[in-house]
Amino acid sequence: MNGDLATRVRGVLDVDVSEFRAQAQADAEVVKAELRDGTFDNHRALVGLEYEFYAVADGRWRQDGDDDDAGSELVRVPRRLLELIRFEKELGLHNAEMTTSPQPLNAEGLKAQAAGVRSHLSSALQTTRIEGMRLVSDGLWTIPPSGETARRYLTDSICDRGVRIATNMTDAVRYHAMANGPNAPTPFVLEAPHVSLEADTVMPESLITSIQPHYQVPHASDLPTYHNYALRIAGPLLALGGNSPFFPPDLYDDGVDPETVVEDARAENRIYVFESVLNTEDAEKVRFPRDLDTVEEAVDRVATDPTVVPMPVDKGDRFDDKFATLRRKHGTFWRWVRPVFDGADRSSANARIEFRPIAAQPTVRDSTAFLATFAGLMESLPRHEHPVIGQDWSVAEENFYRAARNGAASEQRWITNDGQETTDPDVVYDDLLSHAVAGLQSAGCSTEEAESYVAPLRARVDSGVTPARWKRARVRAHVDDGADLASAIPAMQRAYVTNQTETLLDGCFADWPGQ
Repeated sequence: MNGDLATRVRGVLDVDVSEFRAQAQADAEVVKAELRDGTFDNHRALVGLEYEFYAVADGRWRQDGDDDDAGSELVRVPRRLLELIRFEKELGLHNAEMTTSPQPLNAEGLKAQAAGVRSHLSSALQTTRIEGMRLVSDGLWTIPPSGETARRYLTDSICDRGVRIATNMTDAVRYHAMANGPNAPTPFVLEAPHVSLEADTVMPESLITSIQPHYQVPHASDLPTYHNYALRIAGPLLALGGNSPFFPPDLYDDGVDPETVVEDARAENRIYVFESVLNTEDAEKVRFPRDLDTVEEAVDRVATDPTVVPMPVDKGDRFDDKFATLRRKHGTFWRWVRPVFDGADRSSANARIEFRPIAAQPTVRDSTAFLATFAGLMESLPRHEHPVIGQDWSVAEENFYRAARNGAASEQRWITNDGQETTDPDVVYDDLLSHAVAGLQSAGCSTEEAESYVAPLRARVDSGVTPARWKRARVRAHVDDGADLASAIPAMQRAYVTNQTETLLDGCFADWPGQ
């Protein structure tokens, strides 16, 4: 397999970069022409969701007397099993991704989204359990495979005829090509407080998992307005969704004080992993994007983004094959909020906003809460011309990174419905979540239904407890009892998996012990 993979990677590296860029620019003109013709306009908003998981050992084969300080170790998912459960490959061999079918943003569409996730995931959990593994919804894994270190798992690679191949990375050519192209950083460096890791491939990025809600805009010309509102809500929603404060213990620097690690833990390290591993001085690929003025500008940003992997493109009969190179380039256009243009045929052509800041959450209901809240805000804020759109972009950016660092304690700056700026979290979230409810109501949900979707996030505001805070409290308690990081972090992680095992499909994080 490696020999074949190396050959395919070398084939990608032979693609002429200048020709690839020129074709992407030509494709951009095709998209802009279709935008002028109204091809990407739709009569209603649609929503969808990408949902990433990682797999762990479920402990089924453990026997009485086995070490209690074991379990929930990361495991590789056989490719045949992914096909069986109808999940998609992601970066690491331990990853699995579910993608829902787009649904109209109305009461029945949201019900279909939630029911579809539960049904698909329930079936997958039954199947993976037979294999002695479990899919986990989380922001960042911390327990490496049994008998391995996280450092070795993330950095292990071979060189096959001059091509660097990551041992534990899925065999998708574009992932491996990223480590072998002329613009690849050498090495790929993960930067976080008290953590040191360098790798020859992008494999460290496989530490993280996320949910990615999609909102299809009715009129493509209005996409900049939705995009710019999405930038203003990114910080406040990220502050509630933080779920990755800790790394695998062996990635921390030798001799670092456990209390210092807990004190300095960021609420959402996932943001910093993605940015530090994939950004270079010459190409800041992952970042908080600038405001958009026109929908054409959104297309041009993709076309002119620095090229990492100029992969060959096979054109087919789909509508969006008319701009296949631009679509390929979009695959490495990593922004925390990004526009998407595609469609299998002209009737399904769409322009949408992909919202990427949120980590995978403790339960399906919590993940669905972010999907519904994001969709509700996209419905309500533009319709009511909410004044937060006037917030300076630099404040929105500052909110975002402050949320990644400090989570619920990040003092988000918000402009309320009456035009007043505030950092009072009760005021911020009363205004924001009320607009989410109003947006869901205007989309056809009853008041009870709308409030039910938003309730898991209201509970976090009321309690002040997010998944990141829950994790920090448990690690801090173990450290206060004298445990080192090698014991405290896995103990927290096993408690997380245990709670999730009981609540993933039908429960809510607000009901976990310690809330």
